[in-house]
Amino acid sequence: MSHTKTTQHIPVLLQEVLDMLDPKKGETYLDLTAGYGGHASEILDATRSSATLIDRDSNAIVELTSKFSSNSAVTILKGDFLHESRRLVEEQQQFDLIVVDLGVSSPHLDKADRGFSLASDGPLDMRMDESQDLTAHTVVNDYSERDLTEILREYGEEPKAKAMAKLIVESRPLESTLELAAIGKKVWPGHSRSHPSTRLFQAIRIEVNDELRQIREALPVMVSLLAPGGRMGVISFHSLEDRIVKKFFKSRTGNRYDAELKELTKRPLTASTDELVYNPRSRSAKLRVAAKNKNKKEGMGYYANSGKNKLTIL
Repeated sequence: MSHTKTTQHIPVLLQEVLDMLDPKKGETYLDLTAGYGGHASEILDATRSSATLIDRDSNAIVELTSKFSSNSAVTILKGDFLHESRRLVEEQQQFDLIVVDLGVSSPHLDKADRGFSLASDGPLDMRMDESQDLTAHTVVNDYSERDLTEILREYGEEPKAKAMAKLIVESRPLESTLELAAIGKKVWPGHSRSHPSTRLFQAIRIEVNDELRQIREALPVMVSLLAPGGRMGVISFHSLEDRIVKKFFKSRTGNRYDAELKELTKRPLTASTDELVYNPRSRSAKLRVAAKNKNKKEGMGYYANSGKNKLTIL
């Protein structure tokens, strides 16, 4: 399979996903963040079976509908992966293969009007679902300095969170991504390998899209959707996401009698040198994969969020 830099969106860790999930003919597939169908196309080539593809981005839904219009076995749903996965559980559906890619897609980053990019001027938006009300503009211009400081510390792991929040408030109103990006440059003067506002943009984006809560609450639902012997793969892009996935897998695996999962990746898989050449955005991607034990009895119940980063068996 050849890749070029002109590809609209290159699925990250594609070969690693295929190797670890090992899709077989007849297996059913659920993609909770299908995006532009990169992972789905390859997996469906192997399974030749039914699939459910979910995304909350309208542009992605249009692309998926066009791409798979001739395949009657493919169901496409618009919505966030937490809401849609819960609905699938209510319908008592299960799948042999599940993938969730937690990253921001290349089209999001490349289209300035979506407000994700540090390099291009655009509105302060950052919504993955453009129908929702909360935008980056609201967070940046209406949140208190105290709340901004907490968001930058928790979601961006920003060492200078307090100084950055103070400068944001003093610089209001902020209207564009380049204006927001300039905040980081003022707080972190000089040269650095990464843009000084990278953590700032990450923190605002996570707040806008409620990303970490969705991950924490969706993981146990994914297990319920996984058929015995099925495999689930989670691709994360920063330490906050990977930490949640790692902790969850540890809580559900091991040699205990009630272990639901067997972890297939003792350490997360990362992009190969070859992939980094044609897709440098994959450099921070990490893949963790687990399989559902065939002899596990159902009925443990969901894990519920009982506070920040805490999981409790119901």
